[in-house]
Amino acid sequence: MSKQAVLLFNMGGPNSLYEVEGFLKQLFNDPHILGIRNNFLRRNLANFIANKRLEEAKRNYQAIGGCSPIITHTLNLINMLNALDSTRFYTYCMRYTPPFAKDVLADLQNQNFSSLVLFSMYPQYSTTTTKSSLVSIQQALSELKFTPKIKVIERYFSHYGYNKLIISHIKKALDGADSKDFTLILSAHALPQSLVKKGDTYPQECEHNLAMLKEMLDTQQLHFKNILLTYQSKIGPIKWIGPTTQEVLKSLKNDKVLIFPLSFTIDNSETDYELAIECKHLAQQNGIKDFRVASCFNDSSEFAQFIVDMVEESTQNLA
Repeated sequence: MSKQAVLLFNMGGPNSLYEVEGFLKQLFNDPHILGIRNNFLRRNLANFIANKRLEEAKRNYQAIGGCSPIITHTLNLINMLNALDSTRFYTYCMRYTPPFAKDVLADLQNQNFSSLVLFSMYPQYSTTTTKSSLVSIQQALSELKFTPKIKVIERYFSHYGYNKLIISHIKKALDGADSKDFTLILSAHALPQSLVKKGDTYPQECEHNLAMLKEMLDTQQLHFKNILLTYQSKIGPIKWIGPTTQEVLKSLKNDKVLIFPLSFTIDNSETDYELAIECKHLAQQNGIKDFRVASCFNDSSEFAQFIVDMVEESTQNLA
């Protein structure tokens, strides 16, 4: 039995249309998402928002097969990781759908693991994603009285290997086409402006990621007509960081566009539906000649090797 376990953590997604309601209620009841300290008020508002969005969300999931692809991709990735690295045990937990952190950690505790690597599936750090998951994991560890040695890999947006992976997937999406004919859009998940004012570093890290990618693409002689950072998935009337992916698409009439989902490592409804279906329709309406969406890393062998290498780099002094 390996002494060290690696726990990948992500937000999760419904495994069926029946799980959509529970997923939405869990999501909006997160105090890192809705910053309301009063649990009763937050839960009531979360239920209201979830019920209001439920039917639309179900239709969206129905359009991509009736469930989120995130679980299937993650399971395949876990199997690949365990095959690649037999010195550790790789597993995963989700924030808003099973398997939840407490259940997975209880299993690891029963198997007597003495050290644990927490690996974020979010390349850039945000209080709404990375911190939310880590707080949930720490709470579960406390409740279980489980005290392994812990190493956290909470961001890697500036890691050369990560950006090399992005370029590889951009090249696959180009499929031999001339990059100079395309505008490259790096689409990241949006964030309320209020959280940025409170110190969330996420947009700064996305900007840093953009600058590094521009430099690496230039070094590889992979030149685009333009490279833009945009944000997607805003909800409600409050002010969010921008510009939105949809607004930028409307300004690119008669252009060719390639989108890479910058803040996602695993395809989900925001890539498979919002980008590949919704934005594709918008692109067609606005006369975009060629519209392409690069896939996330998912269960690619290159991504699995990147994770193994990152874990190895980060745990050399973790017994």
